[in-house]
Amino acid sequence: MKRSSNFISLVFALLATSFSLNALSQEAARRVFLPEDVHRIKDVGDITVSPDGEWVAYSVGTTNIEKDETSADLFMVSWDGSNRIQLTHTEESSEGTPRFSPDGKYLAFIAARSDGKSEESDDPKGKSQVWLLNRSGGEAQRLTEMPGGVSTFEWSPDSTRLVLVSRDPEEQDEDEADADSASHDTPKPIVIDRYQFKQDRLGYLGDRYQRIYVFDIESKEAALLTPGRFDSTDPAWGPDGKVIAFTSRRQGDPDRHRNSDIYLIEATAGASARQVTTWEGPDSSPVFSPDGRQIAYLQGGTPKYSGYDPRQLAVISVDGGEPLLPASDLDRSVSSPRWSANGRTLHFLVVDDRIQSVASVPARGGKVKKIYPTRAEPGVARSFDVGRKGLVAVTTFGQRPPEIYRVDDGMALSDHNRELRESINWATVEGFDSVGKDGVMVGSMLLKPPGYRDGVRYPTIAYIHGGPVGQDGYDFDTTSQILAAQGYLVVNPNYRGSNGRGREFTRAIYGDWGNLEIKDIHAVVDKLVEDGLADPERLGIGGWSYGGINTNFAIATDTRFKAAFSGAGAANYIAGYGTDQYIWQYENEIGLPWESAEPYLKMSYPFLNADRIKTPTLFMCGEMDFNVPVINSEQMYQALRSLNVPTQLVIYPGQFHGISKPSYIQDRLERMIGWYDKYLAD
Repeated sequence: MKRSSNFISLVFALLATSFSLNALSQEAARRVFLPEDVHRIKDVGDITVSPDGEWVAYSVGTTNIEKDETSADLFMVSWDGSNRIQLTHTEESSEGTPRFSPDGKYLAFIAARSDGKSEESDDPKGKSQVWLLNRSGGEAQRLTEMPGGVSTFEWSPDSTRLVLVSRDPEEQDEDEADADSASHDTPKPIVIDRYQFKQDRLGYLGDRYQRIYVFDIESKEAALLTPGRFDSTDPAWGPDGKVIAFTSRRQGDPDRHRNSDIYLIEATAGASARQVTTWEGPDSSPVFSPDGRQIAYLQGGTPKYSGYDPRQLAVISVDGGEPLLPASDLDRSVSSPRWSANGRTLHFLVVDDRIQSVASVPARGGKVKKIYPTRAEPGVARSFDVGRKGLVAVTTFGQRPPEIYRVDDGMALSDHNRELRESINWATVEGFDSVGKDGVMVGSMLLKPPGYRDGVRYPTIAYIHGGPVGQDGYDFDTTSQILAAQGYLVVNPNYRGSNGRGREFTRAIYGDWGNLEIKDIHAVVDKLVEDGLADPERLGIGGWSYGGINTNFAIATDTRFKAAFSGAGAANYIAGYGTDQYIWQYENEIGLPWESAEPYLKMSYPFLNADRIKTPTLFMCGEMDFNVPVINSEQMYQALRSLNVPTQLVIYPGQFHGISKPSYIQDRLERMIGWYDKYLAD
């Protein structure tokens, strides 16, 4: 029977309506993202591929709300994604940094936990140690008992040894044996004689350094390779198992410069290290070519701009000499160099305007190929590994927390966040470009709240990233998603100084903090208002670290913002000198305060012009923050309180620069929302 075209059109129209109603029904069943939902996010990371290429091991971090703790377990997934196995099930500790032995028999990992046999066998002072899991079965056994713990390790090619990095133990750990006979437990005085004497999370540094050891699996003995008053990191085995490459700063006083180099040393106690690179800037992350004749590594910027210039991919002979820069035309920062199995290709991560991709380039130089993710489906690859069957990457997208994907075809190998992902009506995530008065284009991320309607002006929050040499991109941004879920338009400006746009873009703010960044942020907000997206009467701003610094500048230069959140920010750089961990940057970028007071005063504009601030501002910080110490937030809070500007200061006990306690993370989000709602809501 012949159907008329009208009848066929009607059928398709009904089907389309049915699909549309079903989609609307699914949308209605979802809810908005709330602060307490951060505890449901599974943090997928730490990937490694088995020697045969058949399995990918990785860690998954979770939150225990009752204990107010986070922990991580290890999983394995087959290359085709058909089989997934949980390897560890521990709530009292976290397992991370999984590494297969080259012979495929074992999986080693780092954890801080007891081996369950006796009190005497507990890890020294609760430090992280290397544990060994036999893939044929059985419980994991602890290998190392390093007094200072283990931060990273790698297997030797013959699977009989490990090279590991361990920091010198604190003095009270070394003197623990004397504590039983002491008549009191009063801590010893802290004696400081280093130029760089403090660091966030580590506290006062003293005479403690990171050192490289070779650990024998059978004898369980560790041989020190790098004595001396300097740090040694990034160890990598040569393919013959005889030599190890590593990174170290050894010229003059290592605290007073950023000139790290690549060294080689025989894997035996008492051996002497040989310097391979001679570039005056920072060299790092060495990895041997399969034939052992060359080392690929990262070459940083010049000494002056080492914190701003993008890192370049470099290759050098093990005998030294002039390095080759295979991607010399690439004006973008790269990381994580890896060789292909045949040694002809180098793989790496590259940052490019809101995207971070796994890329490749011929080892002898040539065209860079960005593989995954791409602009067709923009995202951010956080880490990757190379296996016999291809590459895998931990990747995140605007509405998807991190999972593991095969690089060649984008197939997802894990889906730990599926339940959360499918239960939330997410904010949309898109790029937003604007051009300021001086003609500079700024690429931002724009999140539109669930249920967004065209033609409506929304209360808008400019949430500013830290760094400054970082970037907001097409990845899953927990804070911005939660703010957008409350009905706010959220914009993340990648101001001058941000990564992903080349060296001139990042260098623009050198020695001139709080100037061009603020012009760019205001220009982005201006564009949103001009386009009819943002309500000019309901503008907010906020950020953490350098985002907090930019917030302080923004509210001191313009009263347009009706609410602000400044997290771990600074505003008085004379007070910062000697009280935070950036002494080298202060002296090398802006000079000595008693010789160059003017730039210090200029960049202390928010504090010295606090009387211009009219914006109600919420200040937050960690009590133990040595990165941007609490004094910075205290001073700004006190200034606004004295001026009767609405303000509040929240200090999180025992927390460092990054807030890590789950209940505090939720509390911070809830207080931010409450503050913005108080001053930006209708």
